[in-house]
Amino acid sequence: MGLGLLPEGFEEPGLHIWDLEGDIGQFVNGIEVPLDPFPGTIGVAPREDGTHDTLPPRDVGGNMDVKHLTAGSTLYLPVEVAGGLFSTGDCHAAQGDGEVCVTGIEAPMFVTARFDVRSDMEIEQPRFRTGGPFTPTGVDEPMYGTTGISDDLMTATEKAVHHMIDHLHDERGLTRAEAYILCSAAVDLKISEVVDAPNWTVSGYLSESIFPE
Repeated sequence: MGLGLLPEGFEEPGLHIWDLEGDIGQFVNGIEVPLDPFPGTIGVAPREDGTHDTLPPRDVGGNMDVKHLTAGSTLYLPVEVAGGLFSTGDCHAAQGDGEVCVTGIEAPMFVTARFDVRSDMEIEQPRFRTGGPFTPTGVDEPMYGTTGISDDLMTATEKAVHHMIDHLHDERGLTRAEAYILCSAAVDLKISEVVDAPNWTVSGYLSESIFPE
């Protein structure tokens, strides 16, 4: 379909059926990914009339895939139509920041939400409050990191993920397809630097606690 961050490197489809046990998703080679469920799509209706593709996010939210919008989080959305017309779905049991191969750990689930109208706020795009966790285990832990450096942020992002795939293939024994899937489920992309022109730095973080000892 040409989707994902690296479509040119993965012309054949890859598939992993996750076995979810308690708060762990079982991957290959004994790798265990901690689960922290959240809805990938969450938002209200845009003001423009007509039919709207649900794939891209918009000013009013939608398919944002913010993995920290977990239980207890507060999301603020600008309302553009009467009644808001809230919707949610595309739920994930876990996901890495970036969701680089189009999917996290997709799973069916129910979402419970409480609504308030904030007439004292004027925002142009979504904002939120969250308590995380910001690492898979909820505490600081050893990470393996890769960097992508380029004069284009998307190219830098691609490089960071390519380098993580190389690491998982060369040092952790995964196929490149398995590595790409794991990157989507467990690697967190961060913009490390956008001030040292002409090149920018994107980093990929992977918790080493997911691997068997």
